[in-house]
Amino acid sequence: MNRRNFINVSAMTAGATLLAGTASGSVKKTNKQSISPLESLSSKLVEVVPISLEERKIRIAKAQDLMAKNGFAAIVLDSGTSMNYFTGMTWGQSERPMVVVIPAKGEVSYICPKFEQSRLEENIKIGQDVYPWEEDESPYEQIKKAILDSGANSGKIGIEERVRFFIADGLRQVATGFTIVSADPVVIPCRIIKSPAEIALMQIATGYTIEAMKLGFAALKEGESPSIFSSAVAQAHQKLGARHAFALANFAEASAFPHGTSKPQILKKGDVVLVDCGCLVQGYNSDISRTIVFGAEPTARQLEIWNLEKEAQAAGFKAAQIGAPLEAVDAAARKVITDAGFGPDYKLPGLPHRTGHGIGMDGHEWGNAVRGNKQILEPGMCFSIEPNISIVGEFGVRHEDCVYMTESGPVWFSKPSPSIAQPFEQ
Repeated sequence: MNRRNFINVSAMTAGATLLAGTASGSVKKTNKQSISPLESLSSKLVEVVPISLEERKIRIAKAQDLMAKNGFAAIVLDSGTSMNYFTGMTWGQSERPMVVVIPAKGEVSYICPKFEQSRLEENIKIGQDVYPWEEDESPYEQIKKAILDSGANSGKIGIEERVRFFIADGLRQVATGFTIVSADPVVIPCRIIKSPAEIALMQIATGYTIEAMKLGFAALKEGESPSIFSSAVAQAHQKLGARHAFALANFAEASAFPHGTSKPQILKKGDVVLVDCGCLVQGYNSDISRTIVFGAEPTARQLEIWNLEKEAQAAGFKAAQIGAPLEAVDAAARKVITDAGFGPDYKLPGLPHRTGHGIGMDGHEWGNAVRGNKQILEPGMCFSIEPNISIVGEFGVRHEDCVYMTESGPVWFSKPSPSIAQPFEQ
């Protein structure tokens, strides 16, 4: 279990009453009855416009155009994000392959266990051809048949990156007239460019996470562990109607580790508190980090590093311009930090990781702001800008906000922290 999942599970099980004792002044009075901040939240699902069937068809058409240009006969999708992206279908993985075939020409088809066919057909939104296989038959022969039936008898079969090895290898053994290759040249150009509908869902998810984090900060108490924050955020996400993804909180020296530590943490006045949170709306992610000082005025050292991090984040944002490579974002943010005497490169104390990651249906996806990434920035790309400063033995500071690219440059999903005492704009 990775750390984000561990924190998520802890948050979900820490109890439903942690917000009852939030700070005075945060409780609204209505008809002489107290309403907690959590109770004041309500689901906003009416705001959400799901991805339309027409948009999914446009995605498939784009994929087929890319297949034609790159000599692909088809691409194969296993259960996971890309299957959902193109078809709107989710399906649990098992040892029995259920895959989608998108051919370079023709309709989408599905390969599934025969006994699952009826359940599958209930969920199909695009295409109608199903190639079932009995328990004593080969699913790989059915995948090959679906591709042959599309009119292709040679060329490349693209394997999406989440397809499990035994499926790819099984297909390779039977599809001898084809070449098995990565589907990245087809899938990445589709998914890395977000449509207005996708960006709108990510914006809603971002708004939900901001509201949840505010409740998380209000729930912080001296002597408590990070789970008090994590639980508050999880409950708020759920009350708003979002799918909670994660809520990390790290105090004092633990904040110097970008994803925390397994050592016990107890909150004290004057501690740096670094948090990282996200949720999903209709399958699209938010991701925000904030750093504050709890219960006391920041020291000169804490304020200095906080402001340096803000300067680095602003430099990364300024460098994110149409036509520039993604690595320019990392270079600009990293230069601010190294010019201040940290690093160099990825050395500590300093910035130990990339400045940003792509985001969309996966919390981390293509479009990383990292040295060596020559990918040119285009409208519709979405990624985080989060140049973390880690000082092991003292504390760490991270400001993380995500952007989407427009013709005129980057736009923040969440605006950066105004000050160390104010995590969000009022």
